[in-house]
Formats: sequence, C-alpha cells, structure tokens
Amino acid sequence: MPCSVVIMDMGKVLPVHVTVVIPTRNEEEAIVDTIRSVPNDGWCEKLDFLIIDGNSSDKTRELAEGEGADVYLEKRKGYGRAYKTGFPMASGEIIVTMDADCTYPGEEVPNLVRKLIDDDLEWITCDRLTKAEEGAMSGMHKFGNWTLATTARLLFWYGIKDSQSGMWVFRKSIFENEKVRPKHDGMPLSQEFKIRARRYLKKDKTLEISVPYRVRVGPAEINTWGDGLLNLRSLFWLRFGIFGKSTKWGKED
Repeated sequence: MPCSVVIMDMGKVLPVHVTVVIPTRNEEEAIVDTIRSVPNDGWCEKLDFLIIDGNSSDKTRELAEGEGADVYLEKRKGYGRAYKTGFPMASGEIIVTMDADCTYPGEEVPNLVRKLIDDDLEWITCDRLTKAEEGAMSGMHKFGNWTLATTARLLFWYGIKDSQSGMWVFRKSIFENEKVRPKHDGMPLSQEFKIRARRYLKKDKTLEISVPYRVRVGPAEINTWGDGLLNLRSLFWLRFGIFGKSTKWGKED
C-alpha cells in the first residue's frame, strides 16, 4: 500500500546535490510554474533543473533557460527517449522527475528527498491515484490507469498501485546496475522503470508514496487510446522478455 509523505524538519540542510529532470514538448504555459513549484530555499546543498526538450515549437526552451534550467534539445522522439537521455546527463546524485504541466506537487520534493535519505532508500515512485484532485483525470483516464495498473500487478506481482506515475525520486547510482535501466523509448518506459526497480533493487530499498495530482495546465499531446494500447501490449512483451528495437542509453553521439 502507498504511504503518505510525512512533513519533516525542514531546518536541516540535506548534504546532497539534487537534479530535477523534466521532459518537455510545447509546455510554455506551465514550464515556469513547474520549475518554481519546487522550493529553492537552501533545503539541499545544490538544486538544479535539467530540461530534455522534444523539439518544442513554442517558447518552452527559452522560458526554462530564463529560470536558470539547463536545457538539452533531444531531436529523437519519445517520452522514454527523453529520460534515457536525461538520466545519465543529470549531475546530481539524487534525481527527481516531474511532468512539465503542473500536475505533480513540486512543493513535496524536499520531503520526498528527505524520506529517501532518512530511510536509506534507493528509489521512490509516487502514486497519483489515491489523492488525485477532482478534474485531474477524466473517467477514461481513470479506467485506463486502473486497467494498466491491475494488469501490471497480475503479471509482475510487484506491489505498485500506480503503474503510470511520472514522479520518481531516486539515487542516480541505481543505474550502475544496467538491469535497472529502462529500455523503451516511448510512454511504456514509466511502467518498465517501476518493474525493473522493484525486481532488481532490494524490496526494502523501494517505496511508493501517495501525493496530490492536479489538473493539467496547457494542452495535452498524449494519445489516450494509442498510448494506452501500447502500454498494455508492452507489459506482456516485458513479461515474456520480448524487446523491440530501442535507442542506446545516453545522449546522441
């Protein structure tokens, strides 16, 4: 069962470097507020932001740079591709991920990182479903998330409630074990990452925590039916060890 974030002593500066990795594509309406939602008041030794941009045609990159974020233009397509580029590029020993649409609670990042460190964890994933605000998900999206999450639990018995969440907090060092590195270039990377983390990291080093999930700011580019069916199909492929063609880990040479 997912647990809730407990408010901890914010007076103690965490002796860690945290990098928030955010994939973007045409998110000019929300990228500034997304970055500003993460407290930057000295709660950790160093905090930076890495934007992996999927060739936005609006002002996403310029706005992110104006907020002090590092921006990398990833011309190869895919949500998973963005993270496969961003994870090895992140300079912090702790990585946090969020979407660039104000749906995830950036204000919870310090508490989540403290939880990771104080409990000597390696990886946290955030459950959106328990605390989703009214209007944050359509009925169709709720049904799709339930279907995918239930299928994933039946296939892998890995104890995760929200298989599609995109907010994670983890130690970059977990990728020293290449089996933990997700392979998919598309949306299925999210569920694959959770499955690999629960399979190849010690169970007592991983945790699912419930966080608020909010109404999206700006238009969505997600293909509800197409992405949903791809995710469902990918679960079965992963279960039986079938992997399609994917690009290499890291940024393009």
